[in-house]
This record gives sequence, structure tokens and C-alpha cells, in this order.
Amino acid sequence: MIALTRILPLLIGWLLDLLLGDPQWMPHPVVWFGKMISFGEKRLNKGEHRKLKGALLSLFLVTFVFVVTWALLYMASLLSGNFDFSLFTFHFSLSTLFSSLIIFFCLAGTTLIREVRQTFLAVDRSLEEGRKQVARIVGRDTSELSAQEIRTAALETLAENLSDGVIAPLFWLAIGGVPAMLTYKMVNTLDSMIGYRTDRYKDFGYFAAHLDDVANYLPARLTAFLMVLASGRFTLLKFVLKYGAHHASPNSGYPEAALAGILNCRFGGAHTYFGQLFDKPYIGENDRLLTTADMQTAIRINRTSECIAMALLLMIYVMI
Repeated sequence: MIALTRILPLLIGWLLDLLLGDPQWMPHPVVWFGKMISFGEKRLNKGEHRKLKGALLSLFLVTFVFVVTWALLYMASLLSGNFDFSLFTFHFSLSTLFSSLIIFFCLAGTTLIREVRQTFLAVDRSLEEGRKQVARIVGRDTSELSAQEIRTAALETLAENLSDGVIAPLFWLAIGGVPAMLTYKMVNTLDSMIGYRTDRYKDFGYFAAHLDDVANYLPARLTAFLMVLASGRFTLLKFVLKYGAHHASPNSGYPEAALAGILNCRFGGAHTYFGQLFDKPYIGENDRLLTTADMQTAIRINRTSECIAMALLLMIYVMI
């Protein structure tokens, strides 16, 4: 029974993500997270002691999400007696429903795959359309990107999102359950909003960026391993170890290196964020043109890696 109470929400949440992605009509916790972060940043990111204020805001929001999620799950378990029915041979309750929805919200594999596919289709139609489409999924300035840079940005984001949007949430679900999974999403949202090394955020977002580095340290390397496993080319592990650290982030380089090795291409280079130019080290050496076939291969590797991770987590639940 204990295994089923974990397996059923996981399967429901994962299948909902596969089928729906992130529907625009549905309220999403990450949107609320963004509003809370923006509210605090506008009021605290000024004057002196910005590092301290940024750290306090980050710690408050992370703790708040964990405590509220745990409390809601506890309340749902108490109320489950009034909302309890059988679905085939499964025991379905309010806590199962709530956990399923949180897992669904935390997984972000399908939506980005759709966006990356649309980016490749858009840039094939026109450069301007490709720039507008890729701007939906990257934080860099896209107004002057070439077709090659658009495709590169899309694939880099796809590799990074496999870690941030799929493997890391599943990792933290395995470690600390649904509260830890949703708390990770707050950590990741903090980093995506204020964890930049620009003049505005370098102090205020310092703690948030490093907290995200810690939260993603193991998941990023696990993601790279799963990608290599999905490719069936274990010799690529040497490539990942060689280029994984060639990134401004201590973690993002590993899944990007895995994909660069699988596609035999090159990632990295100069990018503009919030009006400031950042020159990222190159990952890989083969500066060849990327094609739609590369996008299709990358999506296949993403999906296969995700399925392997799900299988491993289900095995862990069954053994427990």
C-alpha cells in the first residue's frame, strides 16, 4: 500500500505532463513563485546589504513553500476519509489527487520539447520568426541571433531543461517527497529570475544562484549520465568529463556536454543578457551547422532519459 501511495501520484503526474505539458489556461505554482520573488526583489534590491537581503528573501520563500506544501498534504491526508474511492484496484484519495497535481506542475519536459520543435520550424520559415520563438525559452537577447545561434540556443536549453525540468524534480521527489520537489521548483525559479551576474542581480541574487548550484549538483551529473546511457555510447563519458566544467554554471555544462557529444557539435560562445555581454567557453569542437535531424535526435534522447529516470524511481518505490 505504501508503494502504491507513491507510485500512483507519480504515474498520474507524469502522464498529465506527457499529455498536456503546461496548459496556459491552468494556474501554475511557478507563476505564483515568480510574483512573490518579483514582489520581494522590487522592495529589497536597493540600498546596502543586498547580499544579506537577497539571502533572507530566498530562505524565507524556500521555507515557506516547503512548510505550506507539507501542511496542505497533511490536511489532505486528514480529509481523505471524506474523499475516497477506488479506481480499478487503486486506492484514490484527496492526498493522491493533490500529490498528482504537484508532480504534474513540477515536471516540465513536454512543454519545452514542443517549444524547441517550434523554434526549429520557425527559423526554417524566417530568421525573425525564429528569433521571436526562441525568445520564449531563453533569457539571452535574441534580436541579433543568426539561424545557427537560434538552433544552438534551443538545443542548449533543451539539455539544461532535462536536468532542471525533469531529472532534478524527480531526484528531489525521491529524496524528500512532494514538498521537497515543489521547494526545488522555488529554488530553480529564484535562480532563473535573480541568479544573474549582472549589475542589478550579482549581489542580491548571489545566495539564490549558489543555492540552485547546490540543489542541481547531483541531478545535473545524473542527467548527463542518463543521456549517455540513452545514446548507448558510453565512450561519451570522457567527453562529458572533459567539457562538463566548461560553463559559467557549475552544473549546466554537464547535460549540455552530453548532448554536444551525442550530436558531435559545439555549444557555448558569446551571449547577451540584460544588455551585458557574456563570453561562455565552448563545449565541443565541431562547429557544424545544426539541422532538424539534430533536434529530433535531441528530443529522442530527452524522452529516453526521462523514461529511464522514471523506471529507476518506480523501482526504488517498489523496493521500499
